[in-house]
Amino acid sequence: MDAYLRLIRYKNLLIVAATQYLMRFAIVEPLLAVNGFELQLGGFQFFLLVLATVMITAAGYVINDYFDTRTDMLNRPGTVVVGRYIPRRTAIILHWVLNFTGAATGFYLAFHIGIPLLGFVFIIVAGLLWFYSTTYNRRFLIGNLMIATLTAMVPVMVVIFEIPLLSRQYSEIPGFYHPGFSHIFAWVGSFGYFAFMTTLIRELVKDIEDYGGDTEQGRRSVPIVLGTGNTKIIIGALIFMVIASLAFLYYVYIRVGFSGNIDYLSLLWFLLFLFLPLLLLLYKVIRAKTREDYTYANRLAKIIMLTGLLYSLLVRYIVLKGF
Repeated sequence: MDAYLRLIRYKNLLIVAATQYLMRFAIVEPLLAVNGFELQLGGFQFFLLVLATVMITAAGYVINDYFDTRTDMLNRPGTVVVGRYIPRRTAIILHWVLNFTGAATGFYLAFHIGIPLLGFVFIIVAGLLWFYSTTYNRRFLIGNLMIATLTAMVPVMVVIFEIPLLSRQYSEIPGFYHPGFSHIFAWVGSFGYFAFMTTLIRELVKDIEDYGGDTEQGRRSVPIVLGTGNTKIIIGALIFMVIASLAFLYYVYIRVGFSGNIDYLSLLWFLLFLFLPLLLLLYKVIRAKTREDYTYANRLAKIIMLTGLLYSLLVRYIVLKGF
């Protein structure tokens, strides 16, 4: 059982599920409440959305390990389970079972809420994860951008399924243009943007970490094509973009809270849990020389992703308290 849990990256799946539940209950629900609206996607239907997302994500991890066995044996042999603890045939069957379960659940949900086309989102994501594992993760930058985009979709899926129902329920209001709805989309979209940028940073750090094995397997990762030094410059530029974006969002949209007073709680969170860790990450990447250094930077990037996600809890508190 432990091998199967490692194969599907159960810890990452828990984060995926937590992300969507946090977007629903810490962002969407309180912002709807202050505008006089209520959630329209039922609790069980939302569980199906999370289940479908988790199943498709798990299938992506399985197929990635299936095709990356040789490279992983070079880069991180201790993590390899396909072919060692789980037969390859079993892994590919598990991949298709997870994909079918996720897609079927997604289509059921889409038909249940009366928007069948939304079911194809899960088919498209499953297909992208397949092509990423078979082709795009070996090509220059495309695989990095693909994974970052799919990660950004995790929180955005919450509003993709919620806003159409809100628009239908409150049909007298132009849904996407009502300030309550557009505000929600902007908030969740900001979390998606943060997820995209931090995932892209982490993917580039991982590429440097895996430089040796990727070179032997003939991959064209960014460090292999542009060199480690130039990749560090790109990572640094991305970190500064994230910091600048967060500073802009705070000053323009968050600084004056819902009560009209300065939102010092968000400022403190940004400084302690986002800006300082991002600067520390930049320092660690610049000074990194060994594989262990990049492993540390990789883990730090994941922590920053989590602190960015957990900011949603503070948003809920601020919104409901009217700060």
